[in-house]
Amino acid sequence: MISGPRSIALFATLLVVVTAASFGLSRLYATPRALDLTPPAAYLAAPVPVTADAPASAPVGGQLVDQRWLEQTSRRTGIPLPALRAYADAQLSGVGGCELGWTTLAGIGWVESHHGTIDDRVLTLDGRPDPPIIGVPLNGRGPVAAIRSTPTSAAWHGDEVWERAVGPMQFLRSSWEPWAADGDDDGTTDPHDLDDAAATAARYLCASGRDLTSGEAWTDAVLSYNRSREYVEAVHAAATTYAERAGQ
Repeated sequence: MISGPRSIALFATLLVVVTAASFGLSRLYATPRALDLTPPAAYLAAPVPVTADAPASAPVGGQLVDQRWLEQTSRRTGIPLPALRAYADAQLSGVGGCELGWTTLAGIGWVESHHGTIDDRVLTLDGRPDPPIIGVPLNGRGPVAAIRSTPTSAAWHGDEVWERAVGPMQFLRSSWEPWAADGDDDGTTDPHDLDDAAATAARYLCASGRDLTSGEAWTDAVLSYNRSREYVEAVHAAATTYAERAGQ
């Protein structure tokens, strides 16, 4: 026969075990949380230049987006003007080949590098982070995969052992090369140039003829960029916030 104090201790121990097991089963079989992953509202299409009025300041050569809209929306959203130009021009150029809004590109740009300003970097007027952005080594530690670099990719980032993403939109060499686009029409494709990186991201997201006006296709496209539900939620939250601020 178990004494009073010992029976109380045993009962408490069993209660903890049963509670822990119940919690584990509830997590294992719980209904997945529904996510609102509809595309950001109407994309708030960036307007083409209005030739009747002189712009507030001279636009960059080859710029597609209206300069007044660009300056006003940059102030409203907090997106650096060169970054917003890159996202809007990527939409207006149709380089992706699908209905992709600038807000989606801005959401990715924020999550990946704070529009090229992460860690107190400066985004230059031509859309280049200073200093350049080199991602963490993909060495299998923590949440990252283990991917060995190649001589070709090492020439990008300088790591002869592990692969790294580069630039403000964080491209791997293997995902850059098939989709690389010259977003500012300067004759080069450079992942460190946000104009090129945004245009390339548009082509990548629109791959296989995706209809990004569909919530499911939009989610699949962003997941192809980074296969993480948390990543999709973060991009969606940022893109939706920018849409709301721009529409004020």
